[in-house]
Amino acid sequence: MKTLQFREAIAEAMSEEMRKDDSIYLMGEEVAEYNGAYKASKGMLDEFGPERVIDTPISELGFAGIGVGSAMIGNRPIIEFMTFNFSLVGIDQIINNAAKIRQMSGGQFNCPIVFRGPTGSAGQLAATHSQAFESWYANCPGLKVVVPSNPADAKGLLKSAIRDDDPVIFMESEQMYGDKGEVPEDEYTIPIGVADIKREGNDVTIISFGKIIKEAYKAADELEKEGISCEIIDLRTVRPMDYDTIIASVKKTNRMVILEEAWPFGNVATEIIYQVQDKAFDYLDAPIVKLNTADTPAPYSPVLLKEWLPNSEDVIKAVKKVLYKG
Repeated sequence: MKTLQFREAIAEAMSEEMRKDDSIYLMGEEVAEYNGAYKASKGMLDEFGPERVIDTPISELGFAGIGVGSAMIGNRPIIEFMTFNFSLVGIDQIINNAAKIRQMSGGQFNCPIVFRGPTGSAGQLAATHSQAFESWYANCPGLKVVVPSNPADAKGLLKSAIRDDDPVIFMESEQMYGDKGEVPEDEYTIPIGVADIKREGNDVTIISFGKIIKEAYKAADELEKEGISCEIIDLRTVRPMDYDTIIASVKKTNRMVILEEAWPFGNVATEIIYQVQDKAFDYLDAPIVKLNTADTPAPYSPVLLKEWLPNSEDVIKAVKKVLYKG
């Protein structure tokens, strides 16, 4: 094992796949000369040259469309958005072309493309730069949505995403790029659609994904001091979702808390709750609790931002609530 930053794991995944397949290229704002807005493509221009690591104008609709078209004729583009907030400019290409072309063409075209970049809040970036887009894109059939929470998962999942023959939305976080973690030195991939039980427990199941899962780990450490055993499941993939792992855990613990960095209405947690009540209602010993951001645009003030985001204290209160201890 070796220790890598999240950004380094991303760069390794892209570089390793590009060495194997000349049809893979990286395109986006500042990915080449600047080594990436968050240095997630550092050194790649030097290795692969300007024909495969391509800087673009500030035109997400334009370069998303170029990527989709080139994927349809046999390339495997990686399109980097500086933030998924900017993907709204190119969302027509993602939803109406990338996601739908296989069905609309009767299988004559597929679209092996990865759209990657950060999602969610990243500190004082204010309302228009702090949205979580997992549920937005997961709502669309034809797209796969991956949200890793650590360097090892990021590398293994990104390699799988690049090899996938369908469009993949790969979501990261500005606040995770510097995170360090152990990453296998040998070649490996992680299958899309398989959740990971990061911590086994018996009293309550906590479901989360992406950077906010760190708050679940903090809460579990504190709750363990009180004799409360938490099972933490990292979804890793939002669509397709690993319902089997979720249901099996709920059948074991009989209680569930969902922690998600997203607005409360119509989010990933809502879908999970429906599936659990449909497939494991009789196993629940308490109503499910979901934790989300406040139902407002993200504030700029750090004091308000702290209140807006769910945190480990919220998780502790939620766990005690489903255990009827709060």
